[in-house]
Amino acid sequence: MADVNRGNRPLSPHLQIYRPQLNSITSILTRITGNGLIVGSLLIVWWLLAAATSEDYFNTVNAFVTSWFGDLIMFLSLWALWYHTLAGIRHLIWDNAKMLDLESAEKLGWAVVGGSVILTILTALIV
Repeated sequence: MADVNRGNRPLSPHLQIYRPQLNSITSILTRITGNGLIVGSLLIVWWLLAAATSEDYFNTVNAFVTSWFGDLIMFLSLWALWYHTLAGIRHLIWDNAKMLDLESAEKLGWAVVGGSVILTILTALIV
C-alpha cells in the first residue's frame, strides 16, 4: 500500500474533540442502568434472605435497606428500571425499522430520558 501522508491527525475521535451525541449517551446509560439493576436486585434478595433467616439478622439488614443510603439505592434502582424499560421499548421500535431518522431518534432519546424521570417520580409518590 502506498505511503499516504495523513497529516498530524488522530487516528480516532478523542474525548477532547468528540462531542457526545444523545444516542451515544442513551446507549451508555442503558448499559449502566442494566448493571445498576443488579445492585438493587441483590439488595432486595439480601433483604428477603435476611427475613427468612432470623429476626436479629433481618433487623440489621432492614436498618441498612431503610437507611438514607438504602433509600438512595432503591430510588436509583427505580429510575434504572424505568429508564431500561423505556430504552428497551425504543429498541423494539427500531427493530421494526421505525423512527430511524435522526430527528425521530433524537425525539425518542429525549422521550426515554424525560419519561424515565417522570415515571420514577410518579412511582415514588404513589408507592
